[in-house]
This record gives sequence, C-alpha cells and structure tokens, in this order.
Amino acid sequence: MANIKLDESFDFGFSIVDEGELEVLQEAQDTITTVSAEAATLEERLNKLYNMMMPLLNNLAKNPDKNYIYWPDRLNKIEQFRDRLDKVYQGS
Repeated sequence: MANIKLDESFDFGFSIVDEGELEVLQEAQDTITTVSAEAATLEERLNKLYNMMMPLLNNLAKNPDKNYIYWPDRLNKIEQFRDRLDKVYQGS
C-alpha cells in the first residue's frame, strides 16, 4: 500500500470534549447571550437618558451672557421631565 500523506492544514474546526466540558461550554454560551442582551438594553437606556439631557444643556448654554432664564411653568415641566427620566431609569 502506498504511503499517503494527509494535508493537516484543514482541521474542520472541531475538537473532542467530554459531556462535562460540553455542559460548561453551553452554560458559558448561555451566560454570554444573557449578558449581551442585558448590555444592549442598558446601552439603549443610557442613550435615551443622554438624548433627553442634551436639549436641556444646549438650551441653558445658548445665551451665557444673560443673567436670567425665562422659564414659565417651570415646576410642571421639571416634574414631567423627572417622570420621563424615572421611566427610562427604571426600564419601563
């Protein structure tokens, strides 16, 4: 029989593991999936908070030379904004 030389440069991308190793790997992959989903949700909430705050800061910075801010119905608007912030913060 002729001596056949195998091309070992392609390994098909798998390895042999026992059942315990496989369970650990599957649990780790499930954890990674869960953590990734939670991170995406938190990132979305953080972006919402940032986008909610920027208009306020931009408006406050518009005329730095003026000594006073005209803000009618301020208490009502602040309470509405606080409620919106709370909803985003709590994830609702």
